[in-house]
Amino acid sequence: MGCYACASEKKAGTKTSEASHPVEQTTEIKTSSTSYYITDEQVLAKGQQLFETNCSACHNFLQKGIGPNLAQATSQNSSEWLAKFIRNAPGVITAGDARGKQLFEEYKQYMPPFTQLTDTDIQALLSYIHKNQKQPPTNETAAHLGTALNNPVPTAIPKSGLQLILEEVTTAPATADKVPLARINKMQVLPGQKNRLFIEDLRGILYEMKDKQLQVYMDMQKERPGFVIIPGLANGFGSYAFHPDFYKNGLLYTTHTEKPNSAPADFAYDDSIKVTSQWVLTEWKANKPAAEQFSGTGREMMRINMVSNIHGVQEITFNPLAKPGSPDYGLLYIGVGDGGASENGFYFLCNSNKRVWSSVLRIDPAGRNSRNGRYGIPAINPFAQDSDDASLGEIFCRGFRNPNRICWTSDGKMLITDIGHANAEELNIGIPGAEYGWPEREGTFVINHEGDMKVVYNLPENDPGLHYTYPVAFYDHDEGNAISGGFVYNGTAIPLLSGKYIFGDIVNGRVFYVENKNLALGKQALIQEMEIQVAGKTTNFQALSDNKKTDLRFGVGLNNDFYLYTKADGRIYKIKSCSVSN
Repeated sequence: MGCYACASEKKAGTKTSEASHPVEQTTEIKTSSTSYYITDEQVLAKGQQLFETNCSACHNFLQKGIGPNLAQATSQNSSEWLAKFIRNAPGVITAGDARGKQLFEEYKQYMPPFTQLTDTDIQALLSYIHKNQKQPPTNETAAHLGTALNNPVPTAIPKSGLQLILEEVTTAPATADKVPLARINKMQVLPGQKNRLFIEDLRGILYEMKDKQLQVYMDMQKERPGFVIIPGLANGFGSYAFHPDFYKNGLLYTTHTEKPNSAPADFAYDDSIKVTSQWVLTEWKANKPAAEQFSGTGREMMRINMVSNIHGVQEITFNPLAKPGSPDYGLLYIGVGDGGASENGFYFLCNSNKRVWSSVLRIDPAGRNSRNGRYGIPAINPFAQDSDDASLGEIFCRGFRNPNRICWTSDGKMLITDIGHANAEELNIGIPGAEYGWPEREGTFVINHEGDMKVVYNLPENDPGLHYTYPVAFYDHDEGNAISGGFVYNGTAIPLLSGKYIFGDIVNGRVFYVENKNLALGKQALIQEMEIQVAGKTTNFQALSDNKKTDLRFGVGLNNDFYLYTKADGRIYKIKSCSVSN
């Protein structure tokens, strides 16, 4: 039914807001005939291609995801309604359509209009969806789990009474002509002989941020012709990390997506399971590390197949606390999601230390003892010296749906945020060899990966003996849809924020915090919400970005300045101060 969070990407242009300015319906599609759905193989092949490009990041035929499970879409809705909804979902919802309003209330965001699709495209797409109609998953296999929980986390996140005073710094260059205008993602300080600040756009650009200007440092589309950004929910320029000795060795690491079967994968699965995309880890060597623009060479280190376009390799990082000579110095951490395998029926790809998916890896870029001979497996890794030859020595810890942000606190804790399925958005403490439960657990609950994954159950009595590690803070989907990982405020300019881990929700843009001192295994730290103020007015990021899906992100810049920014409009804000609200 199209993607609820993204549309096919176009080149830079002017801003549009689907939330407040629905696209006008320009074409009436006649679809009432029972023969609307076509069974011709060429039409179905075209429909499948359109589905995988525009829809698969948010929809499948087994489980509810970012958008509805489409297993009964054509049996529960008329083809005419479906065609109109694909063409212009915001317009249908704004016009007061009951079904459209119900979907909006459930998923809390608009599916974008797909005005670029022709009538023939939509017919092919719906024919493919119709071919894949099936009975939705049930909980018959979960009878032993007890009763599903109606409201797993009934307590609402309280207001803290704190208000962040934000100063708008700049706006990132638009890399598309529709929302999200700039997919600005990870911010990182490059320390050394000259401290520099970088931020990347998932559409392929790595910028250096100088005062209020963003200057292109690297263009992934020029460096890697196979680079792809469509669909734009999670694909593209996933992450980057400068080696701690960058000014000496010129080494920079990136992850990006390419089309399926672009090259043989180092981590693959049975041919009977589709490959939708490949994630590639690359080591780059800059000719002149101090140069304002990158020039140099790159070598591929690792390639991973993914079942769908979601939950890829969206984080790579070095431990900033590791000092030269320490065992962790120069080792690269890699967050590998499940690639949507669980909700597409292939949960077995992500519940074992013998497979790479759903894991945080730790590798030695300078080593060569991996199976492909392109990187090293540190001897200190928990599975590197076990007695099982089939286990992956690269794995540091595992059991995540989408470990999309990793950071360290000044007191030594490794924090991993994990974007959940339908009930829990998690903050975890990273422990070597720990098992965090996905797809058997979500939050502090049981999830039935063979049945209806939108519900969860209480933990069984024998749970302590299963040795799962649970989040130290999490919230449910009454509060938001996807956690946006943050950082502990270590600056001295704003004492009210000292020691607070500040984070938020990607979709609705709410800003939260927990006290770092309260983050401990076996406990749940209290999450509290902060208000924001911009230009003297109390507001929120949905209003600021003029969009229901804000795509909120967090970063730490030079001098421990703390930034918040939204992909919807590309605006970058800095925390100027904090006050206690009246």
